[in-house]
Amino acid sequence: MIEVYSWATPNGHKVHIMLEECGLAYRAIPVNIGAGDQFKPEFLAISPNNKIPAIVDPDGPDGAPISVFESGAILLYLAAKTGRFLPVDVRGRYATLEWLMFQMGSIGPLLGQAHHFRQYAPEKIPYAIDRYTNEAKRLYGVLDTRVAKTRYVAGNEYTIADIAIFPWLRSWKNQGIEWNDYPHLKGWFDEIAGRPAVQRGVAVLADLRKPLVDDKAREILFGAQQYQRH
Repeated sequence: MIEVYSWATPNGHKVHIMLEECGLAYRAIPVNIGAGDQFKPEFLAISPNNKIPAIVDPDGPDGAPISVFESGAILLYLAAKTGRFLPVDVRGRYATLEWLMFQMGSIGPLLGQAHHFRQYAPEKIPYAIDRYTNEAKRLYGVLDTRVAKTRYVAGNEYTIADIAIFPWLRSWKNQGIEWNDYPHLKGWFDEIAGRPAVQRGVAVLADLRKPLVDDKAREILFGAQQYQRH
């Protein structure tokens, strides 16, 4: 049984969805990032960047346990382990990897900044809000144009690129997005949201996550502790 050290965030949900889609047995171990669990030595041993998620697979490639951190790397590992959701043909594989890297390099970091400055920043900074809201709209536009041409993000096959991107778009409202502006992407979003494995995946640990209203949790997530060397 794979151990998943995670929390109910988009990056956590990526891995929860993949595990559900693959039908793999797993145990979700909560890492409460608002309480500072991500800085505990036992978690840093498998995730040195103190970010969720991370996994430990007791049945690694050589039969020995393996730990993997970074959500994109975990998706690739699980795709290789199961032979699912990553095309075998070279063109399909690289199209999937392109859009996976697009999620890792753009969708996650920039939508995260839009969310932060619109929702969590203690000071409302118009320049930052406008910059990252506009970037969110641009990225949604890129995806809308893409799925106007193909059923799924990487092509006509459901892949880890879809699994990686979907959880980040669930917070569309907090990112300043109006779905009416992205009709093709909304159709894609609704199709992915309707998949039973996706619904199970986004429910994992969701009951443990509470709204961020506690000053101590804000300090842990956004304050000086983040920048200490661990």
